[in-house]
Amino acid sequence: MNHDLGEFLRSRRARVRPDDVGLPSGGRRRVPGLRREELALLAGVSVDYYMRLEQGRAPAISDSVLDAVARVLRLDETERAHLRNLVRPTASKRPAPQHVRAGLRRLLAMADDVPAFVMGRRADILAWNPLADALYGFGGQAPEDRNAARHTFLRPEARTFYRDWPTVAEDMVAFLRLDAGRYPDDARLAALVGELSVKDETFRKLWAQHRVLEKTHGIKLIHHAVVGDLDLDYETLQPTGDPDVVLAMYTAPVGSPTEERLKLLASWAAVPSGTPSEQQA
Repeated sequence: MNHDLGEFLRSRRARVRPDDVGLPSGGRRRVPGLRREELALLAGVSVDYYMRLEQGRAPAISDSVLDAVARVLRLDETERAHLRNLVRPTASKRPAPQHVRAGLRRLLAMADDVPAFVMGRRADILAWNPLADALYGFGGQAPEDRNAARHTFLRPEARTFYRDWPTVAEDMVAFLRLDAGRYPDDARLAALVGELSVKDETFRKLWAQHRVLEKTHGIKLIHHAVVGDLDLDYETLQPTGDPDVVLAMYTAPVGSPTEERLKLLASWAAVPSGTPSEQQA
């Protein structure tokens, strides 16, 4: 974790230019971005203190110091939360087994005209409705393969399935990075990251960037083998009392070609509505 903290801070320093924070940018620089001395000056701490922070050796770091460092580094809210998780890891952050509440499964069953699924930690797909199955093929996958990160990086067809695969890949790695900060002792997540790092060079390079992202909403550009191109809006909803799972729903504007193709996909799949499938993780 100390290594992750240092790498995260160094990567954030590298993206802030001196002239962004009112410092002269002239002179030769061995590294891009701010020097440690410059960041310490702007944050109002000693250089030695900041160096110990970057090395994970600064005890009892106050909120005011973290806020000052985050301000200089121009961290967004997600990055600030990640920094706090890295600075203050707790032994209790061992994830419990994941389950999908009965109410969430009923919501999936009711959303029979849009693809919807529940995603948990490590990007594991925990439950889905028939139209999401028709889109992604969750039901035909082995339980260990029902994982959005494995689908993105280890299935060759993913690079044509996602028409904007580079963006999907970047966001997926950033989501896993955030999860790793929340649960530093998750052995299954560590194994997943290790597997993807060994098997995919793009994942390995993206993981080294230390980008973090909270999945909230956006657009999925998908090419489905049966119905063609789909331009889908997605929303992720976090159930109250369960911060480790999100309900993802894909929609399309009324009357759009994508809406018509979703109807065609549902007809092609010929699946009955009702209780969705589920796996436990």
